[in-house]
Amino acid sequence: MIDGPYLVLALVGALATGLMAGVFCAFSLLVMRGLAALPPAQGVAVMNAINTSAMTPAFMVLFLGSAVVCAVIAVVTFVLWPDDGTVHLLLGSALYLFGSFGVTVVANVPRNDTLMKLEPGTPEAAAYWPTYVREWTRWNHVRAVASATASIVYVLALI
Repeated sequence: MIDGPYLVLALVGALATGLMAGVFCAFSLLVMRGLAALPPAQGVAVMNAINTSAMTPAFMVLFLGSAVVCAVIAVVTFVLWPDDGTVHLLLGSALYLFGSFGVTVVANVPRNDTLMKLEPGTPEAAAYWPTYVREWTRWNHVRAVASATASIVYVLALI
């Protein structure tokens, strides 16, 4: 069993990545399904409003803070190489940093940027909307699974 600072880091990592898993899961299972049921003009307008309002300090602290915690866990683990939990700590960090944070940067944000450039009532927006919902949600599922798995792996480091 890990102890000392690794115990605290693993607990914080499990909590942070678990919270993000919940956010991503709720968005995929509830919000995106509701938006997909709307006419394209309304769906585009609402999603653009959500993407704009998501830049709140509370969400950014949770999302970016989780990435910072995972990066700190990875660096400290790699540099100090503890006797117990090394694989779990590194794996949990990689899952979140690549599967959640990285996917956000390379898959979800570019789609958000494309959607933001479209005027909600235009034919271009209506044509892009079904593709956006399908692709964005698929990548959001990846983020949810990666975050949940990271949380589980951090918990496994504790035992």
